[in-house]
Amino acid sequence: MRHVVVMTLTGSLGLVFMFLVDVATLFWVSTLGDQGLVAALGFAWTIQFFTISTGIGLMIASMALVSKSIGQGNTELARQQTTSAAIFTFVFQVVMATLVLVYRFEILAFAGAEGQTQADAARFLSISVPSLPFMALGMVGSAVLRSIGDAVRSMAVTMSAGLMAMVIDPVLIIGLDMGFEGAAWGIVISRGLSAALSVWFVIHVYDMVGPVNRTVMRQLLRPFLMIAVPAVMTQLSTPFGNYILTKVISAYGDAAVAGWAVVSRLAVLAFGGIFSLSGAIGGIIGQNYGAGQFERVQQTYRDALKFCALYTLISWSILALLRNPVAQLFGLEGTAAEVLMAFMLIGAGGYMFTGALFVSNAAFNNLGRPIYSTACNWLRDGVLIFPCCVLMGQWLAAPGVVYGQALAAVLAGSAAMIWAARFVRNIGTRS
Repeated sequence: MRHVVVMTLTGSLGLVFMFLVDVATLFWVSTLGDQGLVAALGFAWTIQFFTISTGIGLMIASMALVSKSIGQGNTELARQQTTSAAIFTFVFQVVMATLVLVYRFEILAFAGAEGQTQADAARFLSISVPSLPFMALGMVGSAVLRSIGDAVRSMAVTMSAGLMAMVIDPVLIIGLDMGFEGAAWGIVISRGLSAALSVWFVIHVYDMVGPVNRTVMRQLLRPFLMIAVPAVMTQLSTPFGNYILTKVISAYGDAAVAGWAVVSRLAVLAFGGIFSLSGAIGGIIGQNYGAGQFERVQQTYRDALKFCALYTLISWSILALLRNPVAQLFGLEGTAAEVLMAFMLIGAGGYMFTGALFVSNAAFNNLGRPIYSTACNWLRDGVLIFPCCVLMGQWLAAPGVVYGQALAAVLAGSAAMIWAARFVRNIGTRS
């Protein structure tokens, strides 16, 4: 439990700080006095979520391979896997970023963005999306640091991006009067810093970049893709679900989307520990699995679920207490405020089951069954979210969409937890 807590809290500190910057960016944009810009930011984040999630999937594959090789004592293979994973990830993200840039207007229109809101969101994407390949490099480097067990430097990678954005956002948005575009440029600069620091740690501190050639990369591509493809498919389910949510809630107007933009940023801020939990325990599970320590694998899974439950209860309580000040801080009224209240009072509780889903994903990904993670996530985001949100929305209007998201999380998280618990319990007999 101590290892789970230390790795998760250090990871969540970095993530929470980074997400705090997103909330701060949202605040500075809200001071411009145009609720349409807040809605545009919500649409732009929804689209970027797809490309960021593919990077997370590739990061998961990197961690699963490198941590297992380290657990087996094969450092040279781990170094080659680090190099090849970085190259594969960068190239893939370049392709993804290019597609988003070319089709950004069509994608935004399908999500429900219209008129000036669509134009503003497209402008934000045209500036920030080209930096995504560099963000992916930072993710791979952070995964390698976690595979080694260096939680502090991995945390420093994400915190550096947050610190830079925290300082530069008000300067660009307000000080230099760049407005909405300043928010986008702040993201570009912070991602570049994070990538540079990550590469520095991996190369100069741990010498974890090994020489590769075409033959080695061809050999490493197949095992990488065996984990990366289902991991990416698993990660893509979350932005797909978020995309569906944004489209459904956009039917209630820009005010509802503005409220949803604040909810989505608060969710990742309040539950950063839940989001970092799967990445944190992935390295622990991978190393112990590689070393044949199956009892430790099982204990890690159980402890992660306990941590998830306690973390959610604490964060949920804080959100409920702060609901009115938060609404006032972002100037939300009417439908926007109703959406926010629905999340902070009730919807946030669903993250206990979202956390169980993430923990189960980490177990499946690092124990050789990434396709199981894909099935669990798409059960939530591809099967359950749309009918749950549409039905609840028909009964309770825009707040019902938030309740529908929580209901889908409860159903899918419960199923994943039961399945993964049985799988982990029998892992020793399969190996």
